[in-house]
Amino acid sequence: MSIKYQSIRGMHDLLPNDAYYLNTIEKVIKNILYNHSYSEIRFPIVEKTQLFKKAIGNNTDIIHKEMYNFWDKRQKKISLRPEGTVSCIRACIQNNIFYNSKIQKLWYHGPMFRYERPQKGRFRQFDQLGVEVFGLKNFVTDYEVIMLTVKIWKQLNLLKHVTLEVNSIGHLTDRKNFALDLQNFFKNYIHQFTQYEKKLLSENPIRILDSKNIYIQKILKFAPLLNNYLNSYSDRRFKKLCCLLDHSQVSYKINNQLVRGLDYYNDTVFEWTSKYLGSQNTICAGGRYDNLVEYLGGKKNAAIGFAIGMNRLLILKKIINPNYLKNFFIDINIIFLESMYSIFAIYLSDKLRLMWPKFRINTSFQVLKKNNYMNISNKMKSNFLLILESDMLNMNKILIKNMFKNTNIITSINRIFKNPCIFIN
Repeated sequence: MSIKYQSIRGMHDLLPNDAYYLNTIEKVIKNILYNHSYSEIRFPIVEKTQLFKKAIGNNTDIIHKEMYNFWDKRQKKISLRPEGTVSCIRACIQNNIFYNSKIQKLWYHGPMFRYERPQKGRFRQFDQLGVEVFGLKNFVTDYEVIMLTVKIWKQLNLLKHVTLEVNSIGHLTDRKNFALDLQNFFKNYIHQFTQYEKKLLSENPIRILDSKNIYIQKILKFAPLLNNYLNSYSDRRFKKLCCLLDHSQVSYKINNQLVRGLDYYNDTVFEWTSKYLGSQNTICAGGRYDNLVEYLGGKKNAAIGFAIGMNRLLILKKIINPNYLKNFFIDINIIFLESMYSIFAIYLSDKLRLMWPKFRINTSFQVLKKNNYMNISNKMKSNFLLILESDMLNMNKILIKNMFKNTNIITSINRIFKNPCIFIN
């Protein structure tokens, strides 16, 4: 009995139609980043495990339950990256990127890995596009970064389908004071907690705010609020940020329970969610992490960033626009009805690609018959057919079939290489 191989659970193939659509989405985002003077950075998908433990925090779900950890052949512990910020900072420090200027605007894109329970919108291998701004600490930078995400949603025609949630989590001392009061508050309810929740309350009580437990969510309505513990500086900068968002007529809501899943954040945190995505409804999340560069061995350098979950973004776009494949066509499909024209078909296609580099041009190497080439071409979704047959070519003519308008054009071969372009509907 032969083995039927399957992809690993939680890791999915991206098939041609979706890959094409995701490419168009990525192109929009990358053009916006280029327009805003961001530079791409690339780094390995594998790092030393200790790097993530130090940066993300030992009391997070990522470190405790979700990391893909391995021992290499020299018994060094390494991990597949669960997120991009830490690797980005490591790369900047190692390569002295902050030496000439602390101010850096960077972006990256690629797969991340977390051993989570797979469900719609949550995969064990997932794509993120991350943006990081280093060297600027003022609240105006927070505003600019959030407005950058607004521009992305506008360009993708998604702004009315997503919701911005913002919060300030202050400084570490603010959170420590809050955490102590949170522990005291939950003492009366701890008998209803699971063992994991009890451990969380003991080691990292602020993580309780992220709980999906309905019982805990009800209790949280009466729990202390983090924004009541903010120092005056954090409180003022957050209010100023909200004023700028109001002035720009950006719709948002303040979510006092928004703390983000990583320990390195401070002050501003934000998320973009969509009601169309069910329980895994966050498509973009970010915040400020002013101490992380220094904590990982670099010189102190303020920073803010965000990451977009590209898989969830693709799901959302497909829900909003179910006809997303209407533009996934071969622009020009060259077919021949006699094998003697196969080399000539290659010559024509190469010359057309030079003339019209933005077109998708295909050469069909299957010899087709007059009575079936239409059926085969329809399956390939072509805008135009160039049909090579002796009757026409002997007169230095070529038959062009417009598949959308269902019309035929007979023209000279030279005409197909001239302006105005004959292959535009």
